[in-house]
Amino acid sequence: MEGRVLGQARGVDEAPVEALVEEATRRSAVIWVRGEDGREQPLWHLWHAGAAYVVTGGLEQPWPGGDGAVLVTVRSRERQAGRVVQWGAAVEQVAPGSARWDEVVPLLAAQRLNAPDGPRQAERWARACRVLRLVPAS
Repeated sequence: MEGRVLGQARGVDEAPVEALVEEATRRSAVIWVRGEDGREQPLWHLWHAGAAYVVTGGLEQPWPGGDGAVLVTVRSRERQAGRVVQWGAAVEQVAPGSARWDEVVPLLAAQRLNAPDGPRQAERWARACRVLRLVPAS
């Protein structure tokens, strides 16, 4: 799967493109992720430290398939059909109990609306879900 922002030409300064990916993704409540099987799934997410984080599986949102590269589409809030930016991402699983887990899970938990188990959701995520880090590929 193409790892660059769609429409980005080779040899173009990537800093403005990276800034667009970050700004658009950070501002969006939902991203659309297309997995290896071609299905596209809307996912709530958190943008943090240069990557999008999602919680999938169990009682949480379904993952559109595969652990390889995915394609992320950020749509306009004003016009749901309008694409702001589309970017390729490498998928990394965040291990429960790792330093990254301890850093990002409280932030994700604060964003999770209507959690069925309230403050115990991080325990459920560690047991029955996956926290994935979507890293923009260059």
